[in-house]
Amino acid sequence: MVRLICPVRGCGKPLEPAERALACENRHTFDIAKSGYVNLLQPQDRRSPNPGDSKEMVQARRRFVDRGHAALLAELLWQAIGDLGLPAGFSLLDAGCGEGYFPGIISSHFPEADIRGVDISVPAIDAAARKYPNVRWLVANADRFLPFVDGSFDVVMSITARKNSAEFRRIISPTGRLLVAVPGEDDQIELREAVLGKGVQKDRTESTLSHFADHFALEEEIALRYTAHLNAEGLSDLFALSYRGARRQATEQLARISRLDVTLSYRLFRFKVRT
Repeated sequence: MVRLICPVRGCGKPLEPAERALACENRHTFDIAKSGYVNLLQPQDRRSPNPGDSKEMVQARRRFVDRGHAALLAELLWQAIGDLGLPAGFSLLDAGCGEGYFPGIISSHFPEADIRGVDISVPAIDAAARKYPNVRWLVANADRFLPFVDGSFDVVMSITARKNSAEFRRIISPTGRLLVAVPGEDDQIELREAVLGKGVQKDRTESTLSHFADHFALEEEIALRYTAHLNAEGLSDLFALSYRGARRQATEQLARISRLDVTLSYRLFRFKVRT
């Protein structure tokens, strides 16, 4: 059973439902937002007043996935989860879930499962809670602390997102699995060539395996590669998601492109807990 713990420094007591809130025995209380999420982010766990994706970035990501450009990756994920042979009521956490697309799709395939999503962005989690009410949503900093009891989850996912190996190991059950997706070597290479002037390939396999080696052992690696046919709006959304600090010259170059076929590629790693 998944249980939340109080994120207040030095507390760590279990959080229990109260009236439109969660509270611990030390009287730390966290309101449940109208859309259904709970904000457990503490002041010491944020670097800015509004960390994570902005409302504009959340809207860009939602438009991008609503056009179907992430559907093949979502299918790969729910099939990989189904192959684990878990009981119907298994528990899953998506760490760095953004606007919630992947947990939302997974919950539709496994309606009895306890699916949860965590992200540091309030706009992202609010958007997720409004669209996918069957998933439980939290605002928290997955890079520092995940407010769950040890061994809570059968599956933890990190989809081109957070990679907190020690915290993942703490909250995954001894027989659980970790799914990590990273961009493939040629991901968005055409967009980089057209806008940034170069399309250097980057292999993230070695660094990913090294990052998780202390706590997890690799079981399987799957490559996924497909082409997205993007118009100007789709390119603008993808560029906004991928290149936040782009220079004005790159933005101006993007504005000249009306249509482009862009490679989207990923590597999905499945890990088991290292004993």
